Amino acid sequence: MRKTAMEPESETGIVTVSDRSLRSLYGYQMKRTFNVIQSDLSRTLKPLDLRMLTYTALVLIVDNPGLRQSQLAEALDIERPNLVVIVDELERRDLIIRDRLPNDRRAYALKATLAGRRLCEKAMAAVTAHEKRLLSGISPDALKGATKVMQMIESNRQRED
Repeated sequence: MRKTAMEPESETGIVTVSDRSLRSLYGYQMKRTFNVIQSDLSRTLKPLDLRMLTYTALVLIVDNPGLRQSQLAEALDIERPNLVVIVDELERRDLIIRDRLPNDRRAYALKATLAGRRLCEKAMAAVTAHEKRLLSGISPDALKGATKVMQMIESNRQRED
């Protein structure tokens, strides 16, 4: 008789949960991997008082001075109303400024302040170290292959939209 995943292993009541069936699914494996990355990234960014989304937004603004909020929302793949909270937080911390666009009074151009650029630089160094730590022992060819696969998955989704 086959033991089910939820049967107690011993009299202690400890239950062993098998995710063997799920581990054969790429999406599940990617999600588990992302959980590890996200958790470590959160710990990495916490001393800088940044979250994954605020960090990503700050990097995009630093790399693209004058970026419109709508462009940032699209780049982050989030709804524009949800972006307002992120932009407000960065602005409240004096990391970015919003300038009204002269040709469209409803739109804002986002620019990093000196403090924002400095924090971005520190955060980039911390995130680079985080990735180096997590990717330790993985060959450059394997990383290149994994990146290509992820890009192809993203490309396949875009073709469906």
